[in-house]
Amino acid sequence: MTSSIDAGAFARLRAANFVSAATRLTDYDLPRIGHTIGVGEDEIHAVMEVEASGGGFDRLKRPKMLFEPHVFWRNLSGAARTRAASLGLAYAAWKPGAYPTDSYPRLMQAMVINETAALKAASWGLGQILGENHKAAGYATPQAMVLAFCNGGEAEHLTALVRFIVTNGLYDELRRHDWAGFARGYNGASYAKHGYHTKLAAAFAKWSKIKDTPWSLGMGEPVLDPLAPMTAAPPSPAPQPAPTGGLLRSGVQATGGAVRSGLAGFYDLIHTAFRKA
Repeated sequence: MTSSIDAGAFARLRAANFVSAATRLTDYDLPRIGHTIGVGEDEIHAVMEVEASGGGFDRLKRPKMLFEPHVFWRNLSGAARTRAASLGLAYAAWKPGAYPTDSYPRLMQAMVINETAALKAASWGLGQILGENHKAAGYATPQAMVLAFCNGGEAEHLTALVRFIVTNGLYDELRRHDWAGFARGYNGASYAKHGYHTKLAAAFAKWSKIKDTPWSLGMGEPVLDPLAPMTAAPPSPAPQPAPTGGLLRSGVQATGGAVRSGLAGFYDLIHTAFRKA
């Protein structure tokens, strides 16, 4: 897990209003990172499209972010909660249609009240990972996650997304294209109300018709194990058959990596419930 960060580095990022280099994904990042959980480009594209319209940064080169006042509420108490509520920054229950076009002004106001609680109450980047779930994504603090997203670009967003999927044991649902099961674990109990599963299915169907980037092991950067930031000593790999339904059409068998038959007990130990409306 990413260790504590240089407080000065985050302070400078905050002073810059979270504007960064906004480095985009390369053609090889999707198959390279998706390979670690046994999926190809289409599955990853589907999640990114539904969560962040396919891009991790906005036009001002800030990570795409949605501030959730009801999440801010549950991360506050006492006078801080009262102040936030009086400013319209926090309320007890989620309200439909209550989001401004740009959430950053709200976030900046909220950070004046409580920086960590404000960062926890926002969804970030390509995977729209809620700041509350920074540990499940592999970061010690929400500040560390946001700083890494800005410095590492969309490849860091995607790696964090995969870590989150692994931590919550959702890679099997993604490989099987069990969109309801994946949406339930990723988006919470209200997934059907918001149609996340049907949106994922439609996005996957669209991307399945588009030719993938030819890729194989050894091309570009080394394949990352998304479990590496979570533990210094993951279980030993065990042989397993190639997965079905989630193979790269370039012919690469997506075996090994983070998908190991011996991980069931490990997931039970590190499972983190995803809380999101």
